[in-house]
Amino acid sequence: MSQRFLTGFSDSIDRFNDRLGRWGSWLIGVLILIQFLVVVLRYVFGLGSIKLQESIIYTHAVVLMFLAAYTLRHDGHVRLDIFYSAAKTRSRALLDLLGGLLYLLPMCVFMLYVTAPYVGRSWSVLEGSRELSGLPGVYLVKTSMLFFAILLLAQGLSMIARAWLVYRYDEPDTTDGVDHSAGV
Repeated sequence: MSQRFLTGFSDSIDRFNDRLGRWGSWLIGVLILIQFLVVVLRYVFGLGSIKLQESIIYTHAVVLMFLAAYTLRHDGHVRLDIFYSAAKTRSRALLDLLGGLLYLLPMCVFMLYVTAPYVGRSWSVLEGSRELSGLPGVYLVKTSMLFFAILLLAQGLSMIARAWLVYRYDEPDTTDGVDHSAGV
């Protein structure tokens, strides 16, 4: 594959996950407002709402599932930094490449394999809340697990492509607009 193709492929995935991240930041604001409303209704007015409480859980699940790839894109996931922080640019690229190929991609494929039947069963019965006055559409929330795996898989492929470009062609990693190879 050509350098131009890999760069364009990675840029497309990164732009998509950045847009999703901006959307998700608004969803976090909505989550905070709903939580505030639940607290005010409960402790000021003595009112409770199962639908509002479930909407907090559902929104939180969707935020976590949809923004995991955004977090990976911006290097926000936990990693064993003992070796990585001291490594040179090509060594970091090799670690990212191997980590993506040996851990991230197989884990995403496994997640798809395991969750697809689970989500399918939920859709087949149009699963809703177990609570009588709860929200319908649990099957929609469970579908976010598939999106989690797909988005993380795509961002992993982007990360692998960028790591390959850095490792193979000594192309600087400029995913965040900064050339990290300077001075290394």
